[in-house]
Amino acid sequence: MIELRHLRYAVTVADEGHMTRAAERLGIQQPPLSQQIAKLEAIVGAPLFKRLPRGVALTDAGQTFVERARTILHDVDLAIEATRRNARGEEGSLAIGFTSSAAFHPLVTSAVRSLGETSPNVVLKLEEASTPDLITMMHSGLLDVAFVRSPVAQSSGLIISRILDEEMLVALPDRHPLATTRGENPVQLSELANEPFILYRRPSGPGLYDGIIAACLAAGFSPKIRHEAPRLLSTLSLVAAGLGISIIPGSIARLETNGIAYLRLDPRANLIAPLYLAQRDEQPSGALRLFADIVHREKMSLKYGP
Repeated sequence: MIELRHLRYAVTVADEGHMTRAAERLGIQQPPLSQQIAKLEAIVGAPLFKRLPRGVALTDAGQTFVERARTILHDVDLAIEATRRNARGEEGSLAIGFTSSAAFHPLVTSAVRSLGETSPNVVLKLEEASTPDLITMMHSGLLDVAFVRSPVAQSSGLIISRILDEEMLVALPDRHPLATTRGENPVQLSELANEPFILYRRPSGPGLYDGIIAACLAAGFSPKIRHEAPRLLSTLSLVAAGLGISIIPGSIARLETNGIAYLRLDPRANLIAPLYLAQRDEQPSGALRLFADIVHREKMSLKYGP
């Protein structure tokens, strides 16, 4: 059976035109090299080299063999290097999912941007969906990693890590009395007891929805839910139209939607929006491992940066 080393032996002997020099270049002794070349010729069924008084020269058959051997060795080297680049996260693909409430968080956007800058040859696929849908896509292999807002019951086979907690804000029409008179003072959750609420519907974001309901009940009232929207952006559109108020993750305020004012809640409301990173409980690809490292680094930058 011909092995890769036989191809390298033949190419090196052809390059050097001399058995002894080829053996020195290969780091082996000359007699074993001559034996391996003879064995290769026996396998091929034709002489590859003419033995000359001061070296060797390729036969016609040897010329054909060495040309093909060079191509094979080059392809093998390319395959090895491509595999190494993939393992380092420099090539390959990565499917990243996120809920609409996570899409605008600076950690998510900066992590995706950093991966693109670090490994421009990694093909990115981005998917926005509800937390349950993202988890389903994770289980089916359609996503490699996802940013979600709540740990889910169907997490078997997944690793779900809590990355950070962010403040939640009250979003209300900019002509609302609280928006025009409150200033910098935080809002007590109980002050919203009689307000019409617009919420991101529960199937799309069960974590945020349940957290808001629980906090309102703890503040002594059940929120009057006037409208539910399928996406956070449509929630904000309804707020801007003056149809009610909402409570949203603080990062959403970065959108600076016209017609909306954002007010801070009293910390005693204990309303936070956690952000989780979900991935399958298996050996990660190079791109996924690199992305997870970037997320951790970006988290530290947000936590300790200026």
